[in-house]
Amino acid sequence: MNLTHLDEQNKPKMVDVSDKDNTTRIATASGIIEVGQAAFDAVLENTAKKGPVLQTAVIAAIQGTKQTSTLIPMCHPLMLTSVKTDIEELPDLPGFKLTVTAKLNGQTGVEMEALTGVSVGLLTIYDMLKAIDKGMVIRNVQLEHKSGGKSGDFNRA
Repeated sequence: MNLTHLDEQNKPKMVDVSDKDNTTRIATASGIIEVGQAAFDAVLENTAKKGPVLQTAVIAAIQGTKQTSTLIPMCHPLMLTSVKTDIEELPDLPGFKLTVTAKLNGQTGVEMEALTGVSVGLLTIYDMLKAIDKGMVIRNVQLEHKSGGKSGDFNRA
């Protein structure tokens, strides 16, 4: 198997994308955080001591998306053209589902950016609610869709 992040001497390297065509690339990722009922209620009632949880999580998700290359060593710094977020309340869990869509016109994909945005956003929810519930669970952080680039489209079934 030829690994793209290793050179001929098996040293780590960042992949050279300079010969790739610029294409529109979009990736959507999602994840879930399960919280206790008291934490869920605090979010809905806006009574969490650290402030507005979901609004802060959205800002964190956008920031995480933009900072991916500083966190994941082999990721290229990208000029994102759009980051969109959505948070869905899951009262039956209880919990929240965060979705992040990243977009650019460039030479490499944005899957890692969308996944990082989801992860940072969910971790922010955890941080803001940990005084109420330390038993929260972050799960199912996953790629939902990607388009653009030579590997083609991906859609989670």
